[in-house]
Amino acid sequence: QVQLVESGGGLVQAGGSLTLSCKASGRTFSPYNMGWFRQAPGKEREFVATIISWTGDRTTYADSVKGRFTISRDNVKNTVYLQMNSLKPEDTAVYSCAAARAGSSWPTADRYEYASWGQGTQVTVSS
Repeated sequence: QVQLVESGGGLVQAGGSLTLSCKASGRTFSPYNMGWFRQAPGKEREFVATIISWTGDRTTYADSVKGRFTISRDNVKNTVYLQMNSLKPEDTAVYSCAAARAGSSWPTADRYEYASWGQGTQVTVSS
């Protein structure tokens, strides 16, 4: 399995920006669709964004973040990123990256299609 470690979370004012990073290790990173999910207190984990394996030239976003967040990957650095702009208080959550199972469908928005998860990083947006 792929081991994943997120970083880059923190406290930011509404309207601000953050970039999250997710470093992969343990196995070759390129063949996996990668995703970002988030979980706010008292809520279920929800899909944020996903990027296709290898080329990374296909992405899909949740409607709530479309136009504000950008997912990208660097296969040389074994890292997937989530650039978050125009942050809102409702974006406050623990953000986790995940690696999808081999052969997963596209877009990989269903959390049950992901086999490996990071521990998460807290993002707090103040109003």
